[in-house]
Amino acid sequence: MTRNRLIIFVKNPIEGEVKTRLASSLGDEKALDVYQKLLKITARETANVNAEKLVSYSKFVEERDNFDKNIFEKSVQRKGDLGEKMKHAFRYGFDDGFNRIVLIGSDCPEISQSLIDKAFKELSEADSVIGPSDDGGYYLIGLSRFIPQIFDDVEWSTSSVFSSTITALEDIGATYHILKKLNDIDTESDLNASNLLI
Repeated sequence: MTRNRLIIFVKNPIEGEVKTRLASSLGDEKALDVYQKLLKITARETANVNAEKLVSYSKFVEERDNFDKNIFEKSVQRKGDLGEKMKHAFRYGFDDGFNRIVLIGSDCPEISQSLIDKAFKELSEADSVIGPSDDGGYYLIGLSRFIPQIFDDVEWSTSSVFSSTITALEDIGATYHILKKLNDIDTESDLNASNLLI
């Protein structure tokens, strides 16, 4: 039987520590408010995905938040840069016996259950699935086998993340499917371009 795992990387919603680029123009309180809304959307859209779900927090496990502990397993991200954190999450998942693993963040107001379901479906035929974001990064990465190289030597939070990941996949001959491009919210212009009401 195929086992799917959905991993959701979230930051603990602490004022002054989330959406710092947004906070630089809107202030810490408004940035936290935006992030709380993004967490609510992420929890709602992932709750019924056909996968075992793991929420991985940046600092500590939030016992009482939008992610119902009856639906979501909870853990803390390991130390290191974003690439090391993601690499560990995938390695741990495959070691645990999962066949298809999809990882998302919590910055994308357009994320949907149907899109995540599609990502898992694509992994039945491809080694990887990736959802590019408008800023040159990605909002979703999925693997049907462990490919650690795609998390190495990446300049995270830059406009080259998506393209360098595709290059790494092609360099090792891995097959991949690209999902539709969506908008992550990191800056005030991202927020203005979204339909997120604050």
